[in-house]
Amino acid sequence: MSSIRVACQTYTWEMLGEAWTGSVDDLLIWIAESRYAGIEITNNMIREYADRPRDFAVALERHNLQLAAFAYSAPSGFTDASAWDSDIAGAVRTIDFLTHFTEPRLGLGGAASPTSDTRRHKLDQAIRFYNEAGRLAIARGVSANVHPHSHFGSLLESADDYQYLIDRLDPAVVSFGPDTGHIVRGGQDLLQCLSTHLGRITHLHLKDATADHTWIGLGEGMCDFRGVFALLEANGYTGWVVAEEESETARRNGIHAIHWNRSYLRSLGY
Repeated sequence: MSSIRVACQTYTWEMLGEAWTGSVDDLLIWIAESRYAGIEITNNMIREYADRPRDFAVALERHNLQLAAFAYSAPSGFTDASAWDSDIAGAVRTIDFLTHFTEPRLGLGGAASPTSDTRRHKLDQAIRFYNEAGRLAIARGVSANVHPHSHFGSLLESADDYQYLIDRLDPAVVSFGPDTGHIVRGGQDLLQCLSTHLGRITHLHLKDATADHTWIGLGEGMCDFRGVFALLEANGYTGWVVAEEESETARRNGIHAIHWNRSYLRSLGY
């Protein structure tokens, strides 16, 4: 029996912005009803539980869910040196929150900048942040990973970008948490990328995309998820895989989208 656990990311509702008027408890109900084992929530979606980690732990237990990770991002994309103090302060708040949970995991958002000038310099700034946040996290018993994306302004998309990042992250304090959809949208071969960095991967997001880079439900795009799971199993991966949905279908009906993704993963044996 596989030891891989399946969680759901809350970005399905975060991407709606102010149009989303529900509660965290609504999310817990829907995710539990779709038979996920855990949830990955973000600093933007924790909302009414932001200062109530113990209450959030109780709510998770009530729905038989675990906290797979708490994802932290900031408007700076971690690339603006002038935002260092506020970015670190936000990381510390997130770490404090996570200390109330078993297997606490901090997911650090991908480096991003709205301008492409001094690209490597900005990425280096983000890497300095990742390593410092990782040191702060591990001192509190919290593990940390970096999650690259392929949205506007991303500085982490190509194979060279990923290698540059991995070569400079301190392996003692920061691991890697890639995303299948972002890998293929960045022009990389999915299985080759995962194989290259598998020794550093402790957390994995599952998204799917079409050849024209449009988000779509799991199993409907070009990501080889059977190959992904075969690779993970062959290498004894025991971390979380986190289904995430940000397609137009999900915008119209998030509950249906996360239920579809869970059903698809169950069809693969997970």
